[in-house]
Parts: sequence; structure tokens; C-alpha cells
Amino acid sequence: MRERVFILTFIMKSSFCISIKKEVKMNDFLCPKCKEHIRVGDNIIFKVKTTKKQIGLLLLSPQIGNYSSIKHPSFEIKQGDALSFFCPVCNTSLMSDIHPNLALVLMKDENGESYAVYFSQVAGEHSTYKTDGDAVQATGEDAGKYTYFKIGDKFKKYL
Repeated sequence: MRERVFILTFIMKSSFCISIKKEVKMNDFLCPKCKEHIRVGDNIIFKVKTTKKQIGLLLLSPQIGNYSSIKHPSFEIKQGDALSFFCPVCNTSLMSDIHPNLALVLMKDENGESYAVYFSQVAGEHSTYKTDGDAVQATGEDAGKYTYFKIGDKFKKYL
């Protein structure tokens, strides 16, 4: 079932209050393997493994270009650590076949359009790529690190 978020706007007029309900559509994120939803509320949920074999949950913002994250304080991640991202539902590795430092998830936008979204698995590296198979939108100050990013049929199998 598609998650819906509503924003209530209250307008004060004379001595009574009018409530206007507007739907705010949000992007859905899915595992490329099991196609299950991995976005819950305002976060995309991942199982993550560090190079020291520590495992924990990492919550990332669903807004492309927003690199905020939430984790338990006991789950230690250091800048520059190469992480491994997994689907929290089927436990499949999300490592892309483009580069071992990039993970892959699927995104359906508010208009129902599908995209492959690649993002860096290196802690602190800000690089995200959204592609529909014909074009790539690169985001983040480190996006130039993967400039060989190619477009083609390889991406279309995920859409």
C-alpha cells in the first residue's frame, strides 16, 4: 500500500477555523531484488556492515542530495569507511554492478516514474546518481568521482 502524507493547513477566519487537507506525494524506494518498500516515514532503512564486521541499521533521508543519517550511537561509522549496504527485508547486498563503492535502490517518484538511484557506500562521500536509463542526474560534492558513469540498457533492467 502506498504511503501518503497529508499536510493540514489551518486558516483563521473571524471566529472559526477552516481546515484544508492537501496531499503531499513522496518518493517510494524499493529493493532492486525483492521489490519491497524500504522507506518508512521520513527515512530509507538499510542494514549496513562496516569493514570491522559491525552490523547495524542506518536511516538515510529520501531527499536526493540530503546526506543526513540516523543510527544508534553504539554503531560506529568513521569518515572514509567502506560500508556494505543490504536490503533490510531480503538481506540482499545492494552493491551495484557499476562500481563496488556504489549501492543501488529503485525509486518511484510522485508521478509514478521509475528511476535507478546509485549512491556512495563510502561514509562521508556525497555522491548520488538518479537515472531513468537515458539520462543521469548527478548530485553531491563528490559526484565527479564516478565520472565514467554510463547510461544504457544495463540500467533499464531495474526500471
